[in-house]
Amino acid sequence: MQYDATRHHAGCQPPDGQTRSRVARLLLENANLTARDLADRLGITPVAVRKHLDAMTAEGLVTHHEPDGTRRGRGRPARTYRLTAAARDTFGHHYDDLSTQALRWIHKHGGPAAVAAFAAEQVAPLEERCRQAMNGASDEPLAQAEALAAALSAEGYAATATLIAGGGQLCQHHCPVAHAAAEFPQLCEAETQVIGRLVEGHVQRLATIANGDGVCTTYIPGVQDAGLQSASETTDKSQVRNQ
Repeated sequence: MQYDATRHHAGCQPPDGQTRSRVARLLLENANLTARDLADRLGITPVAVRKHLDAMTAEGLVTHHEPDGTRRGRGRPARTYRLTAAARDTFGHHYDDLSTQALRWIHKHGGPAAVAAFAAEQVAPLEERCRQAMNGASDEPLAQAEALAAALSAEGYAATATLIAGGGQLCQHHCPVAHAAAEFPQLCEAETQVIGRLVEGHVQRLATIANGDGVCTTYIPGVQDAGLQSASETTDKSQVRNQ
């Protein structure tokens, strides 16, 4: 299931397969969209979108949620849609099974420390490419998150960035090694460390696809949050010294 970004002229609707691929790609990059949201972005009617969503739901590719008490006019509650794990598997989990087998071998013969060392070595080239892509970005948390999101998207992570609680929030809507990371969290830990080094500060991983969440979410604190944390850490260390 590949996204086709080719634009079509008004009045010329793309084939059903192409439209479905575009629906899937939008849901991959933006979890919990309504049929109206999808219709607006695709330039087709909500009725046409629902036809695809119903078919994808029947095939186990899409699931929906209806918020309590949320209604649009006289209609039914505004459903939001998201991809299932089966649908995510179609978006380039290349060599994921082979990676899992390799990590099991490494764990068997070298233990958890060997897996962690392997994970760190594997993300090193990614870190360098992202660092080059982020060169010249502002030090502001949102700007850092946006620059990193663009760099990670180029690597296939379908990443986005938003401003939240005075800091930047990085969302990765796709993980090429989600299956392997579910068994070996060292992969997620190594990636989190890379993000921290790239933004030159402490970051918080709030959710991961490997852990069953819909998206990998990382919070990049603002200057004030980082200062409070630093002060807290200093206080904790002082208390330890005085004990």
